[in-house]
Amino acid sequence: MRLGVLDVGSNTVHLLVVDAHQGARPLPAFSHKADLRLAAHLEEGDRLSAEGEALLRDFVDEALQIAEDKGVEDLVAFATSAVREAANGDDVLTRIRDDKGIDIRVMHGEEEARLTFLAVRRWFGWSSGRLLVVDIGGGSLEVASGIDEEPDATFSLPLGSVRLTRDRFTADPPPPDEIRELRRHVRAEIARKVGDVARYGPPDHAVATSKTFRQLARIGGAAPSADGPYQRRDLTAASVTEWTEKLAKMTAAERAELPGVSDARAPQLLAGAIVADAAMDLFELPELEICPWALREGVILRRLDMITG
Repeated sequence: MRLGVLDVGSNTVHLLVVDAHQGARPLPAFSHKADLRLAAHLEEGDRLSAEGEALLRDFVDEALQIAEDKGVEDLVAFATSAVREAANGDDVLTRIRDDKGIDIRVMHGEEEARLTFLAVRRWFGWSSGRLLVVDIGGGSLEVASGIDEEPDATFSLPLGSVRLTRDRFTADPPPPDEIRELRRHVRAEIARKVGDVARYGPPDHAVATSKTFRQLARIGGAAPSADGPYQRRDLTAASVTEWTEKLAKMTAAERAELPGVSDARAPQLLAGAIVADAAMDLFELPELEICPWALREGVILRRLDMITG
């Protein structure tokens, strides 16, 4: 059957259409996305601005038309950190539901972590043993660890790259004192959670998902996305530390000249690198393997399990 997933993320809003059947991997059929950067449209008091709501409504219109054109039988829609934490997020989604006829469900951070973990487990299989999965989004950081399809430990922290760039940096490039303060903040927040995960034992396989990690891997020498999803891509802690220092001295325009870094994502890459560097250091991860599947695929897999179970 043809399934659709509408992912209202803090940075990117993405409609993914797949052909999915019991016992088979979901095959991408169509993808439509836009960098709406909803986390940057949160006004004082963490309210989604009228402009942000208008951008989201326009994208929903496009997504519904595309889903109909592509023959989608079942459309699942969800929103993550930016809408979840907006004071008026529920009101915005209610207006969209009443006007467009689509129910966009707010997904909590730990559910994001669990579904991303499911996708990674299905991609790498049981032979990967205990997995540790790290994901940096626009609004939050998610970490999950486990030996089954359901993780033993999960946590979500408001350490997304768009959020931190918006709230912590005042210049391009940011001054050293702001970078140092962000580094201290990020490491203190993650350190509080390390023991909850580490008590289950070290991972057999450490994995990263999300655009931030893919970009860091690419500028560190990993294969480009054009080489396909089956090309192994790794990211070392040494590379992340080195590039975090380099990115701190670069403007957004200079970062956009790096391989695999877009103009839209260049401003937030430094904050994302600071989070990645902290996570790899505090969890003592010398290397992460990049997984091409993440939250959207986890949603699809869970939905397919429910339909065919």
